[in-house]
Amino acid sequence: MKSTQLTSLQNPKVKHAVKLRDRRDREKERLTLFEGYRELTRSFALGMKIHECFYCPSMFLGENEFPLLEKLSSAGVELFEVTPEILAKMAYRDRPEGLMAIASIRDHKLSDLPYKDGALYLLAQAVEKPGNLGSILRSADAAGVDGVIVCDKCTDLYNPNVIRASTGALFSLPVAEASSEEAWKWLSERKIKVLAATPHTETYHTDIDLNCSVAIAVGAEQYGLSDFWFEKADCKVKIPMLGSMDSLNVATAATILLYEAARQRKWREPVWKNDGVTVFK
Repeated sequence: MKSTQLTSLQNPKVKHAVKLRDRRDREKERLTLFEGYRELTRSFALGMKIHECFYCPSMFLGENEFPLLEKLSSAGVELFEVTPEILAKMAYRDRPEGLMAIASIRDHKLSDLPYKDGALYLLAQAVEKPGNLGSILRSADAAGVDGVIVCDKCTDLYNPNVIRASTGALFSLPVAEASSEEAWKWLSERKIKVLAATPHTETYHTDIDLNCSVAIAVGAEQYGLSDFWFEKADCKVKIPMLGSMDSLNVATAATILLYEAARQRKWREPVWKNDGVTVFK
């Protein structure tokens, strides 16, 4: 395994990696910086173009990091062994895992989204917090969506905290970025219904048939969806709030709505009972 040691915070490679913490530099160079064993493993396995990897063995959490580094080296990725101080300077997390990577940013176009009858999409409009957007992507992957549309973006998909919170789901999911107008045109041309989440309706999310082609739409943390999507929506639903709070975190709400769709799409029949508990296929 070929590797170069870096010990100075002033090294140009280190300075360049730190610059990529800034959105403007990421978008200008079409490069992103991200961290973590799972994220790096998934991005590599799914064909992301990784250029450089910085690692600090004293920060590793297990024994799988070196085999991964061997694979990266064999694939032509430049490896740099760095000090804990350097790794901490690059990382977003308070307790970094000892792995950082620089990779090319992909384009995410509506034209690349797959479509089929009965498709399930998640539409996230103007979500501001990277951690929420990443969690939404993670839940979307877990619920088996056919695609995610990020509208009127307030944070970039390749923010390191988006990647981290998604645990690498960004690399595996079909994701598109678009304006609300572009997204609506794409959905309407394919006769995909829009379900808008809001606390201001009498219809619960469990009352709607989600077996059709549908896009579940959630909005910004503070204000929710814009009037544009309420006007375009085929139906509006709310999640029951049984306590004193009147709304949920946007990532939590998205997860609940997606899993209701997943539940409806995979009806399970009871096969036997044991001590009064029904077991399903």
